[in-house]
Amino acid sequence: MLRFLTSGESHGKGLTTIIEGFPSNLQIKEEYISKHLARRQMGYGRGGRMKIETDRAEILSGVRFQKTMGSPIALFIKNSDWENWTDEMASGKPKVKHDKITIPRPGHADLVGVSKYDLDDIRNSIERSSARETAARVAVGSVARRFLEEFGITVGSFVENIGGVYSKENYSDKLFNEVDSKFDAWNLSVESDKSSVRVMDDNHEERIVKKIKIAKKNGDTLGGTFFVVASGLPVGLGSFIQYDTKISAAIAHDLMSINAVKAVEIGKGFETTNNSGSISHDEIVINDGIISRKSNRAGGIEGGMTTGLPIIVRVGMKPIATLMSPIGAIDLSTMENVTSRRERSDFTAVPACAVIGESMLAWTIAKAMIDKFGGDSMNEIMDNYKSYNSKLHKRLKKNFGK
Repeated sequence: MLRFLTSGESHGKGLTTIIEGFPSNLQIKEEYISKHLARRQMGYGRGGRMKIETDRAEILSGVRFQKTMGSPIALFIKNSDWENWTDEMASGKPKVKHDKITIPRPGHADLVGVSKYDLDDIRNSIERSSARETAARVAVGSVARRFLEEFGITVGSFVENIGGVYSKENYSDKLFNEVDSKFDAWNLSVESDKSSVRVMDDNHEERIVKKIKIAKKNGDTLGGTFFVVASGLPVGLGSFIQYDTKISAAIAHDLMSINAVKAVEIGKGFETTNNSGSISHDEIVINDGIISRKSNRAGGIEGGMTTGLPIIVRVGMKPIATLMSPIGAIDLSTMENVTSRRERSDFTAVPACAVIGESMLAWTIAKAMIDKFGGDSMNEIMDNYKSYNSKLHKRLKKNFGK
């Protein structure tokens, strides 16, 4: 079973991750993980924290000579900003008295967090609920991504809109309407990473940057939507047998767990609810002797299982809760109406969220791969995978009489 845990606070010493369940002999390098951590930090509209941190993952255990050992993998990402918070976030007795934070931000975990955990300082809620934790998710997802690459499975993403600014071209249409056996999802990221806001054309980028500048001037924040796509998948990851074995449910769970994500849509999703079945479903065809589909409106999943076509997920991120021009709140120490407090933050983080989305989708797929083709070493899993794939079409012909 594949699982991970993260620990650490936004301004603590750093983020620690323990990953359990990856097989032995998977090649992984610190530089590979750090490359994707750097992608998470990119994007116009990010705040001052990105100027302080240069995220790098240190492998503490589970890897020897750049190969996994089959034992738990421990990763550590140092918080450079810890040097400015050593007393504020001390695990022992502080050297000086600190003012408690008593004014919660609407839209954040502040108020519910202190209510649930019986805290008397919102700082304790802020630190763990911060999106800083997603750096650890990208580190985890990078190990999963490296695992998937061994099977020819790639993951990519691009931003669809920020602040309601969409491209004049609908780049998702090609994903849904064209079935290309040579499609590589990573190429989406190769293209979108060229943009400061991870979109697919210059005109769209220019219009979004203008919108972000206006939000900055007004002390406001912006949300948006992005697509995360995976290609090269086998048929049959997930299952229809039980509610909690459907890969669509696992994808929705993992992507919804990302900070500020409020919506997850697989395939055409909500659009199909407006259409008849005849134009919503993907016709089944034979291409070069292989069973396929004419389109991919289902987003690569039918009955909670992968169809072999790319998984297409559309994700919605709300505007960040911290505003430089705050809205109304209350002061918990006086129970009086006040304006909300400020906390250093981004104006938009949709481009970064798309990279985090890649990581979480890679994790979900890696977990499903190990569940289905499990083994203790890469060779064992690869043998199981090759055997299943090579016999799949033959089994269908045998079972149905031809």
